[in-house]
Amino acid sequence: MVFEQMIQTPIFNWVIMPILIILSRIFDVSFGTLRVIFTAKGYKKLAPIIGFFEVLIWIIVVRQIFTEVTNPLWFVAYAAGFGLGTYLGIVISEKLSMGEVMIRVITIKNAEKLIKELQNKGFGLTVTDSDGRYSKGKIIFSVIHTKQIEEYISIIKNNNPNAFFTIEDIKKVEKGHFKKTRNKKNKKIKKINLKDHLLKQTYRPIIPLISVFRKIK
Repeated sequence: MVFEQMIQTPIFNWVIMPILIILSRIFDVSFGTLRVIFTAKGYKKLAPIIGFFEVLIWIIVVRQIFTEVTNPLWFVAYAAGFGLGTYLGIVISEKLSMGEVMIRVITIKNAEKLIKELQNKGFGLTVTDSDGRYSKGKIIFSVIHTKQIEEYISIIKNNNPNAFFTIEDIKKVEKGHFKKTRNKKNKKIKKINLKDHLLKQTYRPIIPLISVFRKIK
């Protein structure tokens, strides 16, 4: 009874509900962005789970909006939440830094210094000769973790600033030599399987229940 009276108040219709719609859309669209990223990266178990919550939130929000079609602020909140959710999803994807990328570097002058510096930093390289329109140079191929992109680009700019380079996403990597990632204290950290790590984080809340059921059984 009290709740029904509260939702009929102007404060709820013009302040509380728009805020709830914005927050819901932020989560909804952020989940959608992550679902697309996980699908492209090949995370077959995580993508459906995120998709389930994405659609569930969307259905709840849309249903609530169409119960009050005369309030234009709700539609504005819906659109604002979509925009903010898209931005937040991109930020989250950048912070997660998942998977590997391939960097292709084409130099237009002597690349020995650049190659040596990359090798000293532990990056795996495949180098071949190139014959461009104006000069001959080298083509350097490297597959690295996304967290190492800034370091790699910094080395290119410091040693061969006029080099042309491209960065491409990679869906799957097997074997090869990879530079080990380091934490903020510059200490080596244990390599982990990112897919298994994310799955453990997803199912962590129900792990105690699973243990209890196993003991009962």
